[in-house]
Amino acid sequence: MLEQTHDYKSIFLNNAPLLDTRAPIEFIQGSFPTASNLPLMNDEERAAVGTCYKNKGQEAAVKLGHQLVSGEIKQARLDAWLAYVKANPEGYLFCFRGGMRSQLVQAWLHEAGVDYPRIQGGYKALRQFLLQTIEQTLASHSILILGGMTGCGKTEILHQLSNSIDLEGHAYHRGSSFGRHANPQPSQINFENNLSIDLLKKSQLGKKQLVLEDEGHIIGRCALPVNLMKTMKASKIVWLEAPLEERIERVLKDYVIDLQQEFILVEGEEKGQEAFAEHLLSSLDRITKRLGMERYQQLYNLMQAALSQIDFNTSLSIHREWISQLLESYYDPMYRYQREKKSGQIIFEGTAKAVTEFLSSN
Repeated sequence: MLEQTHDYKSIFLNNAPLLDTRAPIEFIQGSFPTASNLPLMNDEERAAVGTCYKNKGQEAAVKLGHQLVSGEIKQARLDAWLAYVKANPEGYLFCFRGGMRSQLVQAWLHEAGVDYPRIQGGYKALRQFLLQTIEQTLASHSILILGGMTGCGKTEILHQLSNSIDLEGHAYHRGSSFGRHANPQPSQINFENNLSIDLLKKSQLGKKQLVLEDEGHIIGRCALPVNLMKTMKASKIVWLEAPLEERIERVLKDYVIDLQQEFILVEGEEKGQEAFAEHLLSSLDRITKRLGMERYQQLYNLMQAALSQIDFNTSLSIHREWISQLLESYYDPMYRYQREKKSGQIIFEGTAKAVTEFLSSN
């Protein structure tokens, strides 16, 4: 009998390479960080076999599958699997439920002289393990929330801690209306899978407390698991203080200088500049109602002036102006209101140095 494993924990803790034999459409919806998609059947072939199964039954569907993946097509896919196995000898293969597709790939590899272990239960079992991991981690660990005004450097502090979870990092989004990056966010499933794997690894460190940044229930388009959100809302808070001038410079670097370069790297100089400008202006559009028309128009004019300015230093000076106004008139009042509502949960507040020392000692 060919080798199977159900040691899902070790697979994720060891970053084991994973050969995902499902169709590309399944892979896009969600898989795992170390998985590579080398499907047994492409989307069209899978759809044809599925239709055949519904209309004519399993035997006819299996027969059609062998017809579709045969000859040169079968050999090309086998060659790709063999190359993957050679490059990743410590890996595993899987399909959706650990059934016919992964068994067939494993058998064909065996016939070619290579034995490669298959994951029992497939994607579904791995996914279920990760969802259970979130619940188990919440049950066995306390959560401490790091709060603070926009631009105070919360993410920087999280990255200095061995027991922190960077939710915005996993969502690939900074959380605000202006928070998206040049590349798209992960799917909801991939966000949850990556978050769970991080929780699993952090729980192995032996610390019983995890530090997370204060977030709403949705980061961009990625929704936090319901129980995690409930736990976070009830958790104690450490509040990070930073002067306005420092926060303006950090927002300028993150949301203007660095983000503009992201767009240029992804789309090239001209298209990148255009995409960045469109991103800033559309982000402002999304909060028009909350800003009010007069304030929106003032900020819009400043953004346009900064974006159209040829001189780099002059452009940055104008960017600082709209950032300062946006923080003082929009974000800061909102955060002060939220801080007041949660004042009873705050157990410590201070500068970056003081907060880092406090969190490191807990």
